[in-house]
Formats: sequence, C-alpha cells, structure tokens
Amino acid sequence: MQSLRQLLTALPLLDWAALGLYFLTWVAYAHFSKHHAEGQGSLLAITNRVRRQWMLQLTYREMRVLDGAVSQALLSSPSFFASTTILIIGGLLAALGASEQTSAMVLELPFTVKTSTLVFDIKLALLTGIFVYAFFRFTWSMRQYTFGALLVASAPEAGQFEQQGPEAREQFADRAGAVVGMAAEAFNDGLRGYYLAFPVVAWFFSPWALMLATAGVVYVLYQREFRSEVLEKLRA
Repeated sequence: MQSLRQLLTALPLLDWAALGLYFLTWVAYAHFSKHHAEGQGSLLAITNRVRRQWMLQLTYREMRVLDGAVSQALLSSPSFFASTTILIIGGLLAALGASEQTSAMVLELPFTVKTSTLVFDIKLALLTGIFVYAFFRFTWSMRQYTFGALLVASAPEAGQFEQQGPEAREQFADRAGAVVGMAAEAFNDGLRGYYLAFPVVAWFFSPWALMLATAGVVYVLYQREFRSEVLEKLRA
C-alpha cells in the first residue's frame, strides 16, 4: 500500500494528464483504425482485398511455388521485428537494472526535466511494456502467417476446385484471405507499438513533449494508413 501511494505521488499532475492522454489516444486510434477503416478504405482494408484476390487466384493454379515463396517472404518481416524487439527489451531491462547510472546519464542531456530515480524507472518500465506488447503481436503475426501457409499448402488442386464448383473457390478465398489478413493486422499492431514508443522517449524530456509527440505520431500513422500515395495506387 505504501509503495502504491509512493507511486501515485511520484508523478506530478501534468505527467499523469500527459500519460492519460497518451493511452487514450492510442486506444482511440486503434479502435478507429480497426472499426472505421473499412468505410474509408484504409491501407489494411485495401490490402486485405488484395490478399483475398490472391487466395482466389491460387485456386486456379496448378503450380503454387510462387504462392509458397510469397508466404515465406511475408513471414520474414514479423520474424525480423520479433528478434529485434527481444534485443530492445533486453537493453531496457539492463537499463532498469542500473537505473541510477542510466538516470544520471539521461539527465545530463539538454532540455531534460530533472526527476527522481523512481519516475525515471516508471518511464523505462512503460517503454519496456510497450515493446513486450509489440513482441507478442509480432510473434502472433508469425504464427498466423504460418497458419496461412498451411492453408496454401493444403489447398485442393485446381481440378478439384473445378469439380466442387465456384462456391468452393470463394469459401477458400474467404477463409485463407481472412487468416493472412489477421496476421497482417497483428503485424500492424506491433508496428504501431514501435511508433508510439517514440512519445514515451520524448517523455524523458517533458510531459509536454509526450503530448506533442503523441499527436505527431498519430498524425503520421493516420496519413500513412488513410492518406498515403501508395494507398491511392492500390485503390486504382
């Protein structure tokens, strides 16, 4: 109880407000991106249609070497980020283990707000938690891409689809496209965690920097997911 009271009083009111705004913005944007993207045609929604079209075209092909190669290539991105995230988490845990020395080094930077070691530990712990979340999303993306690869490998031959009729093709495309789409969504969540780790880094300088960086990062995410040039090309 004493530790909780000490934790609550360690952060100034402005820091609590900035932290609340940070989490509220993250949750609100994630909800908006997931539930309102379909109507506006987000990057994820458009590419999900392409993934379904890919799976539909797969049912017409006898040779699926290219499909296997694409599945393997898709798996490499979350695998790389998961490995990188483990290294980042290890570095952050090491910094937490030597928080007094790390805090002294950070406080020597220009424009850094002077805080106690406890407050510094809170910021480091939050940063570690974000990358742990990203790691879980990346590894879940890897597993789902593996499930998608299994569907590709176990798909009936083109002649069998021909015998089963067009409904069988559509059902396979819906199921396999949805699995690969969920893998892409999990990967997108992990990347969003990376982006939203930057405002927490800005928090080491000031709670105002945390709020400004949060707004800036969400603006960049929105532009890339809903207003990017590549989205216009994919829509065409």
